[in-house]
Amino acid sequence: MGQIVGAAIVSHHPGLMQCEEFRRAMGAGEDSDLIAGFARLRDKIAAAQPDVVMILDSHWFTTGYHLVDGGKRYQGTYISDEMPWYLHGVPYDYRGHPELALAIEAVSREQGGYNRAVCNPELGRQYATINLIKQLRLELSDTPVVSVSSCQNCEWPHFVKSGEAIGEAIRRSGLRVVMLASGALSHKFNDIEWQPKHPRIFHESNVSRPENIESDKGAIELFKQGRHDLVLERWDNEYRKLPWEAFGAHYLQMVGAMGGAACRAKGEALSAYENARGTGNIHMWFEP
Repeated sequence: MGQIVGAAIVSHHPGLMQCEEFRRAMGAGEDSDLIAGFARLRDKIAAAQPDVVMILDSHWFTTGYHLVDGGKRYQGTYISDEMPWYLHGVPYDYRGHPELALAIEAVSREQGGYNRAVCNPELGRQYATINLIKQLRLELSDTPVVSVSSCQNCEWPHFVKSGEAIGEAIRRSGLRVVMLASGALSHKFNDIEWQPKHPRIFHESNVSRPENIESDKGAIELFKQGRHDLVLERWDNEYRKLPWEAFGAHYLQMVGAMGGAACRAKGEALSAYENARGTGNIHMWFEP
């Protein structure tokens, strides 16, 4: 029987792909702890010994279906259409896992859900996937990677149901899978003319709104306690309204695969809580 052997919420923000010298200049001499957090996350993944890493991509927006990439191999050079002035010329070459993608579609069809596999190696990549592949050195380990989209015409229970199909397919597969929810918590950007409140650009006080900081930290505490039921209970009245990146699709699919409201996997912070252009970011590991 297959199993989820680890899961994490992981920041992918583009600033992490800049050179250390520039990051330190932006950070008033102190680098982002998210960079050190990637090393901590690499250790967790190595210890989990996954057969596949699944990335729940909060930048891959689809309509009508939750898509699962099922190509055998992805090769190319990535340039961001959002920030091409510094996120460009990024080569990638990694294996996919078509069998798992197709298994997820099969289970979803059984359950009356909306997960579908797309097995085309020319499918475009998003930096919520590419940045993690690079920072976690998944190409070097030759670990297969399967990305899952964020379907934009869904309500939050649809994402949980998508995760349920993913979790069942993993159980039937015989594979060991690490799931990475690639995205931020609160995702309100600062205005283009924004001036930092703190000289360290990544400092939490530069998150766009005090109420977002408070809410993000409240969610982090619930994660540490393993109280995913309370996070879901508060979704409509709090986290959907902030909102979280991709309306929380990355987290909701992850927790759906791990049991939804019944999930009690406790979170371990692998980085400080930090700002990225006003959004709230952290790496958190969940041990199933």
